[in-house]
Amino acid sequence: MAFNTTLPLKLEPYFSKELKAYRLNLTAGNLTEAWHHLERAHIIGQAYPYAHTSVHWEMLKFGIKIKSTKEIIGQIPRLLVGGVKSFVGQIPVGNPGGANVPPLKSFPISGDIQSIFREAGLDC
Repeated sequence: MAFNTTLPLKLEPYFSKELKAYRLNLTAGNLTEAWHHLERAHIIGQAYPYAHTSVHWEMLKFGIKIKSTKEIIGQIPRLLVGGVKSFVGQIPVGNPGGANVPPLKSFPISGDIQSIFREAGLDC
């Protein structure tokens, strides 16, 4: 069993880029595009407890901002358990993290994110 801790330095620029794009789009009112970048940040960081938890925190705040009861309620258990599952290496790979998808279902990872993982020397 692998115990993950922090986001590898090689993934940090990609993770940060997605969060920055999320915030810029959120500020501009481009909610669909903002959410897209938040989901991408989730996929990139989901194997690492701190990154994973921080994205679920942002998703919870997003749910509050758009007044989505489904997203708010859906994010609370993800926020509480997601980081623990990352720590012990038991994540649903490729899951975008929103309340609109089952929390334990794996999804295919897009080609460009697969390339990010390969460039960082990680399996996807």
